[in-house]
Amino acid sequence: MPPDLWNFALDLYARPGVENACLRLQEQGADVCLLLAAAWLGRRGVHYDPVCAEQLQGIAGPWQRDVVEPLRRLRQAWREAAGTDTGLCELRDGVKRLELDAERRLLARLEEIAAPWPEANGQDWSWLDVLAGTAREDRDALQSLRAAAIEA
Repeated sequence: MPPDLWNFALDLYARPGVENACLRLQEQGADVCLLLAAAWLGRRGVHYDPVCAEQLQGIAGPWQRDVVEPLRRLRQAWREAAGTDTGLCELRDGVKRLELDAERRLLARLEEIAAPWPEANGQDWSWLDVLAGTAREDRDALQSLRAAAIEA
């Protein structure tokens, strides 16, 4: 398991079924960066703490709202037109890179606060259930993410 959150997230996201599970959960309102951080914490064996979860949400919420989501909306809005406009396609690719960089920076912020939290024996998947928010009802997607994280 990669010790840092970014490389863990890249490894986890590349595993079969994880991208689809994350996108399903995102469509239901979950923050994928929080889900990846939750999987990282669970895999590391950090015991769930509601105060710590609130700290993560306090970092992720404003960053998603003010930085990531506007980039995502712009990229998605240009999808159809970029199919026939080379210049717009190049701009859209640039926005996509910015969106990914914004998510990488969010993961770095989450890691910075969570890295010192003590690890324990065993894994704690409560993080995933709580940080999935309203998307926690999609048990299949969460189980896919959990199973992949266990193997990571």
